[in-house]
Amino acid sequence: MTFFLEKPEMSPPNQLTLLRILLTPVFAWLIYSDSPGMKQAALVVYVFAALTDWYDGWVARRWGYVTRWGKFFDPLADKILTSTAFVTFVLVGYADAWLVWIIVVRDIVITLLRSLAEFRHQSIDTSKFAKTKTFIQLFVIYYFLVIYVVRSSPALAEPLAPYLVGWTSRPLMDASMLIVTLLTAVTGVFYVWNNRVIVRGLFSRSVNSPETE
Repeated sequence: MTFFLEKPEMSPPNQLTLLRILLTPVFAWLIYSDSPGMKQAALVVYVFAALTDWYDGWVARRWGYVTRWGKFFDPLADKILTSTAFVTFVLVGYADAWLVWIIVVRDIVITLLRSLAEFRHQSIDTSKFAKTKTFIQLFVIYYFLVIYVVRSSPALAEPLAPYLVGWTSRPLMDASMLIVTLLTAVTGVFYVWNNRVIVRGLFSRSVNSPETE
């Protein structure tokens, strides 16, 4: 696609999208460090990066900064950030890999389909059920991150231990991941089915069109 060779339109929302992408490896580097302080900084970076998602959407709608580049990369940047967090939970032993892979693959595939549709000036509907899934995903990410950061910081673990009793139990964390995975998988199926005409058209156009965008 010539689109990927074009210089992105660096409107304020697109700058925030690019910042979110750049902050993702920073978050990963901080969370994998051995320093409790850096792990705490990772939580701050993640929260800040997640807030840019809300803010760039508000700015784009408020001031009309809607671009093709932004439509394509904004949702992709979100999934890169959330997928990195879920992979982190596998590496630190908080989640089973197969559950996380279902989430990551589903989110990336659906996001690419949605971005491609928007890029081709087609609209794919997002159901309230899918929005609920996103909310629960974010809740579990923050829940796991806070638990991990607190456990990794002796200065925080001791005073906060009484308040974390029950929340740190492995059965509860496993159940949380299972619920998120099921919701993610089910909403993915519904997403494709409800928009099957558009999805079929995207693939048909990609296969049959001799032109390269």
